[in-house]
Amino acid sequence: MNAAVSSIASPPDRAACVALLDRLEPLFGQACDALARACAGEGGAVDAAKFDRHQVAAYEIAWARADLLAARNWSGALGPASGELEVRLALLFAVDAVTATLSRLEALYLEFGLDLAPLSAISADAAWAALRRAAAGGDALSEAGRQLLAADGEVGGVVLDDQHAMVQNAFRRFAAEVVAPQAEALHRHDLTIPESLLQPLREMGVFGLSIPERFGGIGPDGRDDTLQMVLVTEALSEASLAGAGSLITRPEILSRALMAGGTESQKAHWLPRLAAGDPLCAIAITEPDHGSDVASLALRATRVDGGWRLDGAKTWCTFAGKAGLLMVVARTDPDRTAGHRGLSLLLVEKPSDDGHAFDFVQPAGALGGAGGGRLTGRAIPTIGYRGMHSFDLAFENFFVPDSHVIGERAGLGRGFYFTMAGMMGGRMQTAGRASGVMRAALRAALRYAQDRKVFGQPLADYPLTLAKLARMAARHAACQRLAYAVADTLDAGGGRMEASLVKLLACRSAEWVTREALQIHGGMGYAEETPVSRYFVDARVLSIFEGAEETLALKVIARSLLDAALAASPAATPERRAA
Repeated sequence: MNAAVSSIASPPDRAACVALLDRLEPLFGQACDALARACAGEGGAVDAAKFDRHQVAAYEIAWARADLLAARNWSGALGPASGELEVRLALLFAVDAVTATLSRLEALYLEFGLDLAPLSAISADAAWAALRRAAAGGDALSEAGRQLLAADGEVGGVVLDDQHAMVQNAFRRFAAEVVAPQAEALHRHDLTIPESLLQPLREMGVFGLSIPERFGGIGPDGRDDTLQMVLVTEALSEASLAGAGSLITRPEILSRALMAGGTESQKAHWLPRLAAGDPLCAIAITEPDHGSDVASLALRATRVDGGWRLDGAKTWCTFAGKAGLLMVVARTDPDRTAGHRGLSLLLVEKPSDDGHAFDFVQPAGALGGAGGGRLTGRAIPTIGYRGMHSFDLAFENFFVPDSHVIGERAGLGRGFYFTMAGMMGGRMQTAGRASGVMRAALRAALRYAQDRKVFGQPLADYPLTLAKLARMAARHAACQRLAYAVADTLDAGGGRMEASLVKLLACRSAEWVTREALQIHGGMGYAEETPVSRYFVDARVLSIFEGAEETLALKVIARSLLDAALAASPAATPERRAA
């Protein structure tokens, strides 16, 4: 290698990257403040109508926050012990994130009439040019790709404690030996997850990860272990997103709802059973006319002697056929103006069914009812995420006793809050699922690039292939590291917005990484017999469920950023600042 190439391909400067991110942070703050002022209403709070007019800007500010957070998280963790490959990939991701952020901020500065000079100064800075060349120039990308091949795709440099490392290793081994051999048949033949997967997962305690030991789970008493849940989800998703990686989400949401609002007798009855995976459960939130707008849900629960009658429809209820218990969000207050305050959580028991459709009629005397209530379900055909199946559900005069309302009388009207108690975990799990799918796609691409010869030499010898692999690895590792960091933050009592940020970033990244992996496979990537085709169609669902990308970006992330900016404004009232 000549001296010029060696100079270009030498590792980039971490200190220069951190300094650049430090310069960019206040410029992001100025854009956020400008958007907040544009959306401010009377009293210093965000005005909903003004916010909706600025949805495009709000969407961009959310993505800028996600990119900067991930870049700062990884580059800030680099130190003397970091290997050269980790440094290269971390700063490659940072350069790509800063490039995207500069473009977004320029559009926001133009929209709100801010001075472009500080952004232009960064773009023209020789230090920024040098960092881009050292981290993302052609020779740098090739060198990162070669080192990635030598490392067999192991990237990120995250050091786990002994307990978490043991959990990760155990589930990666189980996923490779038990889940992966069954994954293709589940997908191609649209099967329901078989007992050959479910029973060993029950024995490993998967369904009790979020349930404290005192209730029969394997979660610690008195605190959460979100990192453990992310590690298990990631490992299982690497083998099959729908065959194993998504099994934890439903018991996570239901168990957290029970912990947040259930009576002591409800906790004692349901939590040990959920932890044992008997019954399996599903969550019925979404309705045909109401996706992520939970406050507008309309499934009607009518008061009758001893309980409630359910009438209406739900859709996209994953695993509803196999599940023996459904957590149903229903409107127990007939006054629609009550919004989310009129919602409650009802537990619906039904027979487990392996098919793609079911029709259950309640017998007389069941749960104290008169019988005749009906629940029907039909699996929705999908391009991916097969194995669990998402169902359309129809309730007709279906009886649910008072004992099956979470919180019983005290829980009426509290369903929205109990549901939200489980959604942070669901978003973190989805980030873990995205990370697992990315890892699978990256490793498949690495193997294929080394085995496949084009024009007389392996794909992995070509600079463009090396560049693709390096960027795939950088994005995967950045999302994985951020998920692990946010998991720790959540367990310490913070990180609620960050959970949405990592979900947003990881899910979009999984779409891109699996797309690039399929592209590297060429025509074989488009064949169903090749696992990478499954990774690609499975990844597409990740930005839709557990909070659609647009809803998270606008209603959670951007709204939180603007609320914080307005509260910190000199014009904010003392009450507003306290809020």
